Amino acid sequence: MKQTGHIKAPGNWINDPNGFIYYRGRYHVFYQHFPYEPRWGTMHWGHAVSTDLVHWEHLPIALYPTKPQDRNGCFSGSAVEHDGKLYLFYTGVRYRQENPENIHKHVDNDFESCQMLMVSDDGEHFDNLGSKHVIIPKITDPEVGDVTHTRDPKVWRGSDAWYMVLGSTRHNEGEVLIYRSRDLTTWELAGQAERPGIGWMWECPDWFTVDGQGVLLFSPMGYMKDCACPPDMSLCALADFDEATCAMHIADDGRFFDYGLDLYAPQSTLDAEGRRIVIAWLRMPGPVDEGSRPWWGMMCLPRVVSARDGRARFSVHPDVRAAYAHPIAAPSEAGNGGFRMTLELHEGETLDIGGYRIARIEGRLRADRSAVCPHNGKCRLVSETPEAREGDHLEIYVDGNIVETYVNDGEYTLTNAVYGLSDDIHLEGTGTIALYGLR
Repeated sequence: MKQTGHIKAPGNWINDPNGFIYYRGRYHVFYQHFPYEPRWGTMHWGHAVSTDLVHWEHLPIALYPTKPQDRNGCFSGSAVEHDGKLYLFYTGVRYRQENPENIHKHVDNDFESCQMLMVSDDGEHFDNLGSKHVIIPKITDPEVGDVTHTRDPKVWRGSDAWYMVLGSTRHNEGEVLIYRSRDLTTWELAGQAERPGIGWMWECPDWFTVDGQGVLLFSPMGYMKDCACPPDMSLCALADFDEATCAMHIADDGRFFDYGLDLYAPQSTLDAEGRRIVIAWLRMPGPVDEGSRPWWGMMCLPRVVSARDGRARFSVHPDVRAAYAHPIAAPSEAGNGGFRMTLELHEGETLDIGGYRIARIEGRLRADRSAVCPHNGKCRLVSETPEAREGDHLEIYVDGNIVETYVNDGEYTLTNAVYGLSDDIHLEGTGTIALYGLR
């Protein structure tokens, strides 16, 4: 199955991106996948590839449960290349209590997790029966982490060893566990890092350096206290890491990865030019019914990460921008993959994109999707950025069920899931809108 623009579920359910990597001339995005229905269930790893970050092809499922330790799911993880082979790290899950009405669900969070490895010779063939093994067994010491909620290994090469961060919880506070290995197979616990008061568990941690600055992406559960749904959010914080001691200092409480509050579990890699890029899962409040293949879940466009003035920025990847370069007169002229629009939105002005309204109020960008999103309590209808100080420029990508807004080339981003957009675009302001489809 082929897609252009955004990666969408090939049918049924997807969530977190996994194993994002540029390998043998192609970008690989694996993803959490329940292939049987458009809902969360026993996790597999789906697999999509691209040569240009715009045109994607879904390949057969890469990982699926086969071992006692992952019999109830292959949870999130990452990938690295070593000696020409692709190493896939993931969390294996075993339910201690299965739901008697549905084997794809656990009971009362009663399950255990361990960290597992599969090696593929070429990134296309995956031996689920013979190539999997446990590299970090379940955690039994509560002073280290949690037997259930320790997951999502992200691995990178340091100067003299391999390193891994794992999300976990200790004393009901989120944390990252830091492991070190010389051979990618034998791992030792080498450090722990936390910042109290930021959620009860941290999912999908990802640490890297960009522009000389250490950056930690993580997704704390229970972060929001306003009783709205969802309470789990993705944050970005500056964080220094010392390889010699494996000590990580998280500099601040972080800021939202994206101010639409729909994106979750971001994961980064290096692109073909060595730039740090990131992709994330768009949480959607309901499925999209397209005949015989309803689907639920998609990814945002790849973003380039940079650091400036003490914080990380996220700009649309230049190869993606270059692909959306064909001038069009109206959204109806856009083909598969949707369209890009650019404009200046000044103070007090409002842009309406088929029922999705963006306003500039006291310097902040406020988005209201009340007219194009189910009022089912599963999403926030209004969201906004902090005050934008670098100008009034907006770059917006619209593709069926997603609107991605980049403020001043990454000063802030605001992304929302939407349903039933019309082709009408109206600007209550003085600027000029330019529209572009895929070449």
